[in-house]
Amino acid sequence: MSLQSRNLFRNPAAGFIASVLLVLPAQAEEAGSSADPQERSKAKVHILEGLVVTGSAEGIDEVGGSATFISKEEIEKFSYTDINRTLRVVPGVQLQEEDGYGLRPNIGIRGSGSDRNNKIVIMEDGVLMAPAPYAAPAAYYFPHMGRMESIEVVKGPAAIKYGPSTIAGAINMFSTSIPDNEDGSISGSVKILGGEDATLRVHGYAGGWMPMSEAWEVGILAETLQDRTDGFKELDGGGDTGYSVQDYLGKLAFRSTAQSGLRHSFEFKVQRSDEVSDETYLGLTPADFAANPYRRYAASQVDEMNVEHLTFQASHRVDFSNDLNLTTTAYYHDTKRAWYKINDARLTGAPAWTSISSIVGDPVANAAELAVLKGAAGEIRVRNNNREYYAAGIQSVLGSSFLTGNIAHYLELSVRYHEDEEDRFQNDDIYTMAGGVMTLTTPGAPGSQDNRVGDAKAWAFYIQDTIDWGNLTLTPGLRYETIKLRQTRWGLADPGRTGPTTVTENSVDVLIPGIGATYYLNDEWQIVGGIHRGFAAPGTGSNSDAEKSVNYEAGFRYGSGPVSFEAIGFYNDYSNLLGTCTASTGGGCAIGAQFDGGEVDVKGLELSAGYDVAGLLGTGFSVPLGAIYTYTDAEFQTSFNSGFGPWGNVTAGDKLPYVPEHQLTLTAGVEGETWRANVIASYVDETRSVAGQGSIPANELINERVVVDLSGEVEIVPGVSLIGIVENLTDEVYNVSFDPAGARPGKPRTILGGVRFTF
Repeated sequence: MSLQSRNLFRNPAAGFIASVLLVLPAQAEEAGSSADPQERSKAKVHILEGLVVTGSAEGIDEVGGSATFISKEEIEKFSYTDINRTLRVVPGVQLQEEDGYGLRPNIGIRGSGSDRNNKIVIMEDGVLMAPAPYAAPAAYYFPHMGRMESIEVVKGPAAIKYGPSTIAGAINMFSTSIPDNEDGSISGSVKILGGEDATLRVHGYAGGWMPMSEAWEVGILAETLQDRTDGFKELDGGGDTGYSVQDYLGKLAFRSTAQSGLRHSFEFKVQRSDEVSDETYLGLTPADFAANPYRRYAASQVDEMNVEHLTFQASHRVDFSNDLNLTTTAYYHDTKRAWYKINDARLTGAPAWTSISSIVGDPVANAAELAVLKGAAGEIRVRNNNREYYAAGIQSVLGSSFLTGNIAHYLELSVRYHEDEEDRFQNDDIYTMAGGVMTLTTPGAPGSQDNRVGDAKAWAFYIQDTIDWGNLTLTPGLRYETIKLRQTRWGLADPGRTGPTTVTENSVDVLIPGIGATYYLNDEWQIVGGIHRGFAAPGTGSNSDAEKSVNYEAGFRYGSGPVSFEAIGFYNDYSNLLGTCTASTGGGCAIGAQFDGGEVDVKGLELSAGYDVAGLLGTGFSVPLGAIYTYTDAEFQTSFNSGFGPWGNVTAGDKLPYVPEHQLTLTAGVEGETWRANVIASYVDETRSVAGQGSIPANELINERVVVDLSGEVEIVPGVSLIGIVENLTDEVYNVSFDPAGARPGKPRTILGGVRFTF
């Protein structure tokens, strides 16, 4: 069999939208006969469009590790802008909600911990997207779900190709691709939704590929997302509790049309977003939550988050032949965020401040301060959490396909240089509270609360070989990271940063191996398994050890016609778990300090199943059903005393916080040619907000809940559809978290309606 017959780079330029270098694995469009390994390899080993592991929902059964692909069609069913709601269909994912809208998601995978996604890798179009993924991985900017076309979530050995963290997994979000119409026309879509709480959401894009000459085509795309709401919470004294997002994206691309020789494609992407949200860290006491879960105390009336984000990305791909290609991407991100929010309170003239987490955590002992939060006379200290970030890098991947005897290989070699920085320049302002109204009395000098910069420089190298040998596919890989971290502190009375500094440096060098295996019993059944090293680097200025684990998974997949089923068991054996003190975890410790949690065992089971019963019912339309279940058991194996709020004083056998034992999502739909209706019901088991075992105290209990969403769409004339969505159909009332400071509600029933235009 010739290498050309493997069709390795079929339609290479169409997928250039995200052709970043790190991961260009070989996958199949559809499995061939297991009795003919060469034909099966022929189907599998082609370069996928963009930087993906799965490529499509159908490609999941070819991955050397666990993976879930959420397609454009699935995303469009509910028109979510909340990443938390979107990821409910992914097994093994833990979601700690915060604001009800997914503006600041807290995502964990397989018990990794969820605070600000700092243990997982967040990407857009294959590029690291946390504001400073090495120096400060807590993601206070997250790509807006409302403009995403598809998502892949990878776990197990498949995750080590992303980095820098390989503890849990990676989420790769794909922005809207340039429409590729055979007639070279421009096409696009405009969706307008409105509803309760003065919600208005507009998402539109237009673009296409056009001939530029006999040898070249040019592609363009323009897109915007405009999203706003007054919010569902009720601020004492009145005021908005919602947000406004403006997001713009443009792409310009070129691709050669030559059918032989070198084939080139280029893409340039620029994206800018601005967010203003009336959000706070201040929650409620359990008693006040029971009385009115949607209340917000008067002391949060000036709280506001402002985020500006800018991305530049340039990619080039060259196909030297059908068996060899090189992709290179350069990127630059700039993020500015200032979250102006209440930090603590005191009675007028009192010598000490009491943090908001302490006040709502013990309202009896801090009754006087709680009264101040509700509007009684006193003083409020508001922190201007002013930070700037940048991240920049260049990454390349070389992909080669070849045969050794009757064994097929697809080899990837990649390198990335990356640097990023977090600049904290923060101050505290003091307000007086009187009659429920706050008045600024003592502005703080810039930099007088925190005045430091953390930066990182890192080289990452990766090699992987996908080996097809008969009915067995092996995917061994090795990642090497060398990271230099530095923290520079100036005096709090040195806003010009001209005086002496305190500099702390640390470095990390690590090898991260992994291997995945898939054995094809026949066309329908596969056995899968893998093992890899989990790693997360310590932070700048940290004296803690790196987070390390050895992660195992094994299971099977079945797929035949309208039926699919997958069962994966996993076991993550931590030799050291890291906890990082942040305001979002309740504070009470030095912000940025890290804590060693020692040995931790996380084990569980992930099940997913799908079946279209249309054939069974004899209907002329599709009736897809789905079920996703996750069981997770996460326990500390050692005892220790911790100043880290979510852990407290740990006894061996304590359960990790914010890791529900059981999660179940059920989906159902009825879809005709011009209409569809879908429902999704999600159950999350009760869990604890502080490490412990046995019964959960009421002030640490995160409620179990069932949340049901319903959507429908009907095309009234070609290109024009009406849309209706009900989120939280049963108006379930539930507490999602006690962090950062107090009980916080999930979003109540919300009804949206609108129209979609396509052209």
